[in-house]
Amino acid sequence: MVPFAGYAMPLQYAEGIMAEHRHVREHAGLFDVSHMGQVKLIARSGGVEDSALALERLVPADIVSLKNGRQRYTQFTNAQGGILDDLMVARLDDTLVLVVNAACKAQDIALLQNELAADCLVEPLEERALLALQGPEAELALATLAPEVADMAFMDVRELDVDGASCVISRSGYTGEDGFEISVPAMDASRVARKLLEHPAVKLIGLGARDSLRLEAGLCLYGSDIDETTTPVEAALEWSIQKTRRRGGKREGGFPGAEVILQELETGVTRRRVGLRPEGRAPVRHNAPLCADATLQEGLGRVTSGAFGPTVEGPVAMGYVALSHAAPQTPVFAELRGRAVAATVVALPFVPARFKR
Repeated sequence: MVPFAGYAMPLQYAEGIMAEHRHVREHAGLFDVSHMGQVKLIARSGGVEDSALALERLVPADIVSLKNGRQRYTQFTNAQGGILDDLMVARLDDTLVLVVNAACKAQDIALLQNELAADCLVEPLEERALLALQGPEAELALATLAPEVADMAFMDVRELDVDGASCVISRSGYTGEDGFEISVPAMDASRVARKLLEHPAVKLIGLGARDSLRLEAGLCLYGSDIDETTTPVEAALEWSIQKTRRRGGKREGGFPGAEVILQELETGVTRRRVGLRPEGRAPVRHNAPLCADATLQEGLGRVTSGAFGPTVEGPVAMGYVALSHAAPQTPVFAELRGRAVAATVVALPFVPARFKR
């Protein structure tokens, strides 16, 4: 157990991080991610389009066109275009349900209440837990308790009964594998988790494997790969900004830092988040300098996440480099304990996603 964002979290269970990582890739893993923040947003007018329009004042995504029973990834931005947090937004009838990061949830809830209270009821869902069931056999396991999940596609959201508990289930996750996130009343969480663990495909998985899985999937960790000093365009997240919110779009801009971000979408940036494959077996870690040559004199940027990738059987990393060195197959050098380690810029993800489209 380790401290994480004010919670005691399981780093690993008895079999260890490598075995847990491989189990998720081959079968199904159950993560307790109840430390994440869950928030309900309801327009005071009663119309979901009004709450969507209100939320668009804080995020660059198109929330208005989000269909019932679907969810979308976006970011809260600041006046400089930096990322305050990244989040998921789901639409369920007249309600928007947000899932935000644990370390940011207090400031996120304060932001929502301060900026949107006149238009929306902002309700933190403090009596709900969150379980993530991830891996190629996740559907098989969850369908024993909620058969309807077999009909869900990636980013679908449904309200379903799971072993007598009223759950909100999204077909999504943070591993690159197929799977589900299950919002469950806290009083039912232990029972539902134990029922899922009765399935032979399912094992408990800790924070260590969650990190190596998301890194192989090329997914950002808030506070490491993205933060208030990085914009969505620098972070290669511009795919999450729909045409409606871009220049010439029906609802262009209108979110914090829009001028910066919309300009970057048109004219580009000076640095980009990239994937890195260091040579050898030793991973390069967070904050390691990235340089143009082995003398380590010409700085290009820094590593933001690095670990050994059990699926690719070698070290993997992400970081920001100057645009001149951001193209795949560009050689760079990382500093590891005072020496230069050769690395190659590669396209993300390291392991192809296996979402059910």
